[in-house]
Amino acid sequence: MTNPIKAFNFEGKQVIDSRDVAEMIGKQHAHLMRDIKRYINVLSTNPNLDSLNFFVESSYKDSKGEERPCYLLTKQGCEMVANKLTGDKGILFTAQYVSLFNQYEQEHQKLAKPQFEIPQTLGEALQLAADQQKLIEKNQPKVDYYDEQMRNPGLMTMTEIAKDFGMSAVTLNKILAEKKVQFRQGKHWVIAQKYAGKGYAAYEPYAYKKQTSKGMEKGVHNNLKLTQKGRKFIYDLLAEDGIHPIIENMSLLED
Repeated sequence: MTNPIKAFNFEGKQVIDSRDVAEMIGKQHAHLMRDIKRYINVLSTNPNLDSLNFFVESSYKDSKGEERPCYLLTKQGCEMVANKLTGDKGILFTAQYVSLFNQYEQEHQKLAKPQFEIPQTLGEALQLAADQQKLIEKNQPKVDYYDEQMRNPGLMTMTEIAKDFGMSAVTLNKILAEKKVQFRQGKHWVIAQKYAGKGYAAYEPYAYKKQTSKGMEKGVHNNLKLTQKGRKFIYDLLAEDGIHPIIENMSLLED
């Protein structure tokens, strides 16, 4: 079984092998080679025309393993060959080579497409960030505690997230407490057990110094911060109550 005729890339040019072109137009390859050489000779008489934009010299090995010459035809080269054909033969060849080049372009446009759609709303952007975090968690090897907790650029304070919605951290903390997402433990907020293993939050330790009657006291507090996944969770949670980020409310007003 012979391989199907296809357009392919050669040094940045989309081309079809002259042997395939000969088959498509029902002509002996030697006769097509003769015609192409004549076209190249004519093109060479005009300094403004480069024959390489039409025909590229190449070679192949025949059934005996001997090297034989051939040409690679660009879309312009195929057009030149088609212009010399008359009647149905020219129409059919034109339809075939145009289809082959279009098929090549469509296949490579699919490969060139980005692997994700560009987010159009804040919600979509947050979902993308959360998905990326999942991917990082899946693929990234374990790191030591300091790198994971102290240098995690994805962690956000409740104040930063609250600003998205035009509210204070106090208000947002109260809402999350009412929804039993978190609770107070002494002076600090702690994520509820129901959500503890979902990757919504992390505790970032920070050192403090405090002057007491006994002298300077040093210690470490664990500060609750949200991951991008947690930020998306809060976004969805508040959306259920009709609470949206300021930027989305503004876009709704514009509409």
